[in-house]
Amino acid sequence: MNVIFRHTDGIPPEAPLGGKAAALARLAGARLPIPEWLVVTPAAFGEAAEAAALRLAPETAAAIVAAAREVAPGAGFFAVRSSALEEDGVEHSFAGQLDSFLFVPPEGIPARVEDVARSGFSERILAYRRERGVGGAPRPPAVLVQRMIESASAGVAFSADPVSGRRGHAVVSAVFGLGSALVSGECDADTFTVDRAGRIVAQAVAEKRTAHRPAPGTAEGVAAQPLPAEMTRQPALGEDQVRAVAALARAAARHFGRPQDIEWAWAGGRLWLLQSRPITALAARPDPDGEFNLWDNANIAESYSGVTTPLTFSFARGIYEAVYREFCRLMGVPRRRIEAERDAFPRMLGLIEGRIYYNLVSWYRLLAAFPGFTFNRGFMEQMMGVREGLPPEVLARIAPAGRWARLRDALALTRTGLGLGRHHLTLPRQIRRFNARLAAALRPPDPPLAEMRPDELVAHYRDLERQLLLRWDAPLVNDFLAMIFFGALRQLTARWAGDTDGTLQNDLVCADGGMISAEPAARVREMATLAAREPAAVELLVAGSPRAVERWLETAGDFRERYESYLEKFGDRCLEELKLESLTLHDEPLLLLRSVGQFARRLGAGGLAAQAGAEGRLRAAAEARVRRALAWHPWRRLVFFWVLRHARARVRDRENLRFERTRLFGRVRRIFLELGRRLHAGGRLAAPRDVLYLTVEEVCGFIDGTTVTADLAALSALRRREFAGYREKTAPSDRFATRGAVHLGNRFQAEQAAAPAPAGDALRGLGCCPGVVRGRARVVLDPRNAEIAPGEILVAPRTDPGWIMLFPSAAGLVVEHGSLLSHSAIVARELGLPAVVGVAGVTAWVRPGEWLELDGAAGVVRRVEGPA
Repeated sequence: MNVIFRHTDGIPPEAPLGGKAAALARLAGARLPIPEWLVVTPAAFGEAAEAAALRLAPETAAAIVAAAREVAPGAGFFAVRSSALEEDGVEHSFAGQLDSFLFVPPEGIPARVEDVARSGFSERILAYRRERGVGGAPRPPAVLVQRMIESASAGVAFSADPVSGRRGHAVVSAVFGLGSALVSGECDADTFTVDRAGRIVAQAVAEKRTAHRPAPGTAEGVAAQPLPAEMTRQPALGEDQVRAVAALARAAARHFGRPQDIEWAWAGGRLWLLQSRPITALAARPDPDGEFNLWDNANIAESYSGVTTPLTFSFARGIYEAVYREFCRLMGVPRRRIEAERDAFPRMLGLIEGRIYYNLVSWYRLLAAFPGFTFNRGFMEQMMGVREGLPPEVLARIAPAGRWARLRDALALTRTGLGLGRHHLTLPRQIRRFNARLAAALRPPDPPLAEMRPDELVAHYRDLERQLLLRWDAPLVNDFLAMIFFGALRQLTARWAGDTDGTLQNDLVCADGGMISAEPAARVREMATLAAREPAAVELLVAGSPRAVERWLETAGDFRERYESYLEKFGDRCLEELKLESLTLHDEPLLLLRSVGQFARRLGAGGLAAQAGAEGRLRAAAEARVRRALAWHPWRRLVFFWVLRHARARVRDRENLRFERTRLFGRVRRIFLELGRRLHAGGRLAAPRDVLYLTVEEVCGFIDGTTVTADLAALSALRRREFAGYREKTAPSDRFATRGAVHLGNRFQAEQAAAPAPAGDALRGLGCCPGVVRGRARVVLDPRNAEIAPGEILVAPRTDPGWIMLFPSAAGLVVEHGSLLSHSAIVARELGLPAVVGVAGVTAWVRPGEWLELDGAAGVVRRVEGPA
């Protein structure tokens, strides 16, 4: 086995050169100015495993001296440095932990090689290994022997700024004399920052000694004689020299394909590269000059909370891209502007550690394209549901302000306003056409999904895309007009009707009739009323075994008919209903039956009778209040009730069209689960539901012949493991910024610490349904396996239509997020369930099991000692 390798040798890649020497060997083809060198491998010490046993054989020592004189003929001195196998790595540099020696004459090299090898067993190196978790037993390092460069100036340079993380800035540190004075900290150094264009963008010249030359054989960084006393503030390098050092660091980085930390020296007017190693820990730091993105899940988490599978994300991302392209067209955004922002559409959503976020920069780019953005930015932000917008400097780049920009925007807004008026007049016809198209697309397929071939299933999905997913015009226009009319109603109730608590407009739009969101609650009430006639049936529904419940259903008559009708219409309404991985009531019907039983139990106890018809009473009282306020203002009354009429219609249609979206997503869910069964049957997936860990493009591409990976089992297994890890780790913040490559160096955590839990014994939100109740708090973060005891107050971060199954068991409802038009507000009123939504921080404030008093009219939640 070779114990000595010269820089001129053909060194095999597997040679045990250690970090420094291996880096110099890899630079051999880069034509960079490197002093001549050789390396002594650990094999020179045989099997020695402790410092005292490290001795070179006489013939080995003689060979080292001869090799040094051969590689650098005439050299008077050499530097002898460690080159440990673990040294100068990406994760651990071992900088300064092992001994090095300067100005070593050729005949003194063997003794210094032994000293360097022994330093690999020092207490200092053992402590370093323990602190950084470097495993394995210590071993002698390889030793680098390099011709000594007696420099006029020297130092270190980084091809990227290791402090700020800027990859476009090289940092050069320089001192007079040898660089060892800088490495040891004996001398302050001049520091220069050089950008990609070679401009010196920052410099700091230190007061430093004019020279430093240790005595021959002195350990690097150890002063063996007094240093010269002369001090200077003259720069150690000229500007051209600084640029040359920065260029050398960047050349090394290009050669290695990663940022480098180099040692360099100027001698006799020539620049030398002494060593190069990766910049440790830079990979964990984002580049602050990289593209800025701001991620926020405040609004979208209501639809896609927690970890979401790749299939759902890819489906949602494609839908958002297509739908909002259509929306821009409908709102009159010029075709050339839509094309200019084409890369923003597919980046509206992002998947960060398995969770879906809005990319607010992409959203604002699209919003800025809308006519009227300079005037109505606040309204658009409210429509999007963000708590705070972009930083001003980022917004200024997206939507430049100025007199002419505002004038052009005003003209475009006028044209869009006319178009929006046309849409308003024709919207009922648009909705009818959309519903007809939806009914045709969602009619029972022939053959049924369960009998379709994989290619037929994909064709059916593509047909849904063409007919509906890419033509979502009526729901988009209706949603936009609902925001406008409901926002206008809120302003009018505050300005003309003295609404100070912000709930009057909510009461005005309730009980409008024909709103699909209220129908499930009404049907649950009907089934509960039937079941309440048989106390034994109630207890069976609440606690009976699935088999016992099935046997009872076979004889339940009217109840069974209503139950099956409910499943037929609302079977796709479930917890997290927009996620394709969610189990529906078709999959788990027992959840519905348990809910009906709990509701029936409360009906039997008389707990709901007083609240029946609460919505109608709220609406009548609200209308009476408005008429009193506007009794002497006929024109205001005319305008107010015109706005109210359209707000009610648009809110009603919004809820109904969202239910149609649920039906469509339910069909898509069944298509892909059937594809999962076909792929499993064909031996391509380990389990049918593994299809959830593939993307829409991958599944359809496998069928179409356009996929790049046919090993779907391995791909889905890899993703299943990855996403299981996301479920176990701490979730990213609700809002955070990234720079550059999103998944390189960014931490996905807010720069500011999370707000502390609210203080005090009372919190205020938005009252949704009147009533004052007391009960123990039951905080539910995941409703799947939650149980609500009778009389408990349900406290949740957010809800969706699937949570209705828990409502009948609760005495009251408190929701941290949500609006006056959220499903929880609408359903709570239909059930007569006292409720407050939008109670910021309530899940952190409340202690599980403590007593609360909830005032659903005032929107107040209080801590109390116990039952009244």
